[in-house]
Amino acid sequence: MHNSETKPLRRPVVIAMPGNEQLANELATLLSLERGAATVRRFPDAESYVRIESPVDARAALIVCTLDRPDDKLVPLLLLAAALREAGARSVGLVAPYLPYMRQDQRFRPGETISAHHVGAWISQCVDWLVTVDPHLHRITDLSQVYSVPSRVVHAAGSVAQWIQAHVRDALLVGPDEESAQWVGAVAQDAHAPFVVLRKTRRGDRDVEVSLPGIERWRSHTPVLVDDIVSTARTMIETVGHLRRAGLAAPVCVAIHPVFAQTAFEDLRAAGAGEIVSCDTIRHPSNRIPLAAAIAASLRTLLPDRTARIGRRARIP
Repeated sequence: MHNSETKPLRRPVVIAMPGNEQLANELATLLSLERGAATVRRFPDAESYVRIESPVDARAALIVCTLDRPDDKLVPLLLLAAALREAGARSVGLVAPYLPYMRQDQRFRPGETISAHHVGAWISQCVDWLVTVDPHLHRITDLSQVYSVPSRVVHAAGSVAQWIQAHVRDALLVGPDEESAQWVGAVAQDAHAPFVVLRKTRRGDRDVEVSLPGIERWRSHTPVLVDDIVSTARTMIETVGHLRRAGLAAPVCVAIHPVFAQTAFEDLRAAGAGEIVSCDTIRHPSNRIPLAAAIAASLRTLLPDRTARIGRRARIP
């Protein structure tokens, strides 16, 4: 056996894209990783510039970059991954708590492109593995249908349930429609709380009656709305209105991914929401539920025995 094969592997190095320093620091502490440095900035003409400033030769490297507002981040991310390769990194992984471009998962109208597949292919070409939090899977049922590299999905339900148990008295989990029943039910089970799903009766295109089964028995509870992605917040705003008109208390609103486009956060508060909280997959003032420990637990399945073996050719067919 060659000496190079018996040398202990050097600690993986974790690099943060701008704005992701807190999570990178937390993962470095939790997993005993080395915190690396890189410069990522823009030239005056808005083109991206990247430079690796830490030794990464023959080491596993992790990039931490949540991908909300992705069009500003994808080019520097791809360049940073390339720079790590050129600097000699043994492997390059990506921790992206929020994964974008998952909604356009089929061609709804002639001439459209299925952007989920294209963005997945771009990222798969530059990294060896991917860790994300509760991606928006609808018609795509598994990330392997979009990403050709090994992936791990971290589920936020347990962390959300812990927060609800600690901060909400007599919680009642509420699903806005039947499609939400499975997700809301999982959070409710972990939180040891009851849950209900709003019932919608459609009488016409614009005539929809919404009711809450057994409304009388829930008036002493605090409604809790949970959604995976809150972008425009229209679904939550509509649900808050139904609950307030039914005589329930101002609901607690929980977002896994707090995109909150434009004035969505202010609109949700104005609609009658009580406390608005979110997981820290995207930086926002509403962040109350940390996920670093859950992400670190998932990373442990990738790092210990894969750092020596994941390389440019470690691809899932």
